[in-house]
Amino acid sequence: MSDPIQVQRTVEAVWRVEAAKVAAVVARLVGDIGLAEDLAQDAFVQALEQWPRDGLPDNPGAWLTATARRRAIDRIRRDVNLRDKLQQVGHAEELRVADLAEADFDQALEDIDDDVLGLIFAACHPVLTAQARISLTLRMIGGLTTREIARAFLTTESTIGQRISRAKKALRADGVSIEVPSGAELAPRLASVLEVIYLIFNEGYAATSGRDWVRGDLMEEAIRLGRVLSALAPHEPEVHGLVALMEIQASRTRARIAPDGAPVLLLDQDRTTWDWALIRHALTELDRATRHGGPRGPYVLQAAIAACHARARTPEQTDWARIVALYEELRALRPSPVIDLNLAVALSYAAGPAPALAVVDQLVESTALADYHLLPSVRADLLRKLGREEEAREEFRRAAAMTDNDAERNLLLRRAAGDGAGAEARSAPKPEVSELLSDHPAGQ
Repeated sequence: MSDPIQVQRTVEAVWRVEAAKVAAVVARLVGDIGLAEDLAQDAFVQALEQWPRDGLPDNPGAWLTATARRRAIDRIRRDVNLRDKLQQVGHAEELRVADLAEADFDQALEDIDDDVLGLIFAACHPVLTAQARISLTLRMIGGLTTREIARAFLTTESTIGQRISRAKKALRADGVSIEVPSGAELAPRLASVLEVIYLIFNEGYAATSGRDWVRGDLMEEAIRLGRVLSALAPHEPEVHGLVALMEIQASRTRARIAPDGAPVLLLDQDRTTWDWALIRHALTELDRATRHGGPRGPYVLQAAIAACHARARTPEQTDWARIVALYEELRALRPSPVIDLNLAVALSYAAGPAPALAVVDQLVESTALADYHLLPSVRADLLRKLGREEEAREEFRRAAAMTDNDAERNLLLRRAAGDGAGAEARSAPKPEVSELLSDHPAGQ
């Protein structure tokens, strides 16, 4: 392979796939996530220098892993506390790693899945803030560069770099180990991992700010991370539930954006353009999630709600009564005013706008969602359905003033101006609110 640009693209593509595996294996060796990532990055830089000259190795992932581990051993040997370090690692492990380049990689790395899963749990440790967990996960598990992460979240490279650096220091200071938690520690830690992956997906599904409503790169990365986790933890229903939820939402991507870039809401979409192969895969994942039996978790329930829409070939075929029941089950499991808002919208289709407006007005009185622009958006929709047009226009204008996303604001302003007032109106949503409002993932 002689084309330097093509070689660089190949190296970057390999790195995106292999980054987590390389860092995970090295982290188990050195016991430090920050150092492991530095050593893995060194191997990546060496690949950029060496592969254009020597050609692509037969097993690029094994090459990167071997290179990073040799650097780790060199680092240990140079350490002034060499004896203590070797006691931690074990002399046999040192010799095995030193000879790794000439060994059978399939045998030497047979436990790599456990290492990657441990790294995922470490990167999503609750000791970190949500922003730090997202940034570190995209960097170490997703293989994204600091520049790519900064571009994704519309901030500067220095901000992301500092966030990642602080996260590594926090994990080191807290003594977070590269291992999969067990027993009573597993459930809350798994919830943190799933939350991070879903937050990444939501930011791609409906961007918080900027011109674009959809960020396909973030959606794809979140789904990839979810699939990695489902392969590593095949007996966790909530993992399969999250994958199913994200895949069903992503299946509608082509239908969600009009030729002029404007959002197209769920009940207005051309369902023939949905990705039905992806929907079938998602429904299989949902079946795997429910096959285990027992109480359904929040992601399984949200996926079941999304599946109600996916199974309806026309809007009229939507089983709104089942959606209401699923939201009531979700609300009992995870009480939230956002869930109540979703339930109100489902209720408006199952029983009419009047009972739904009563629920929304209670939310207004509680002030729990005072800064949440979808509350006036939903209320406007219900008022319009009840023929209270002037009140609806005012609520749409208020919602538009509260959002930072340009596409969403323009849609709300068009609704305020009466665009589509004669039809059944749908409100523009945010990621936390169900696709019942349009086509967004279910509320948390």
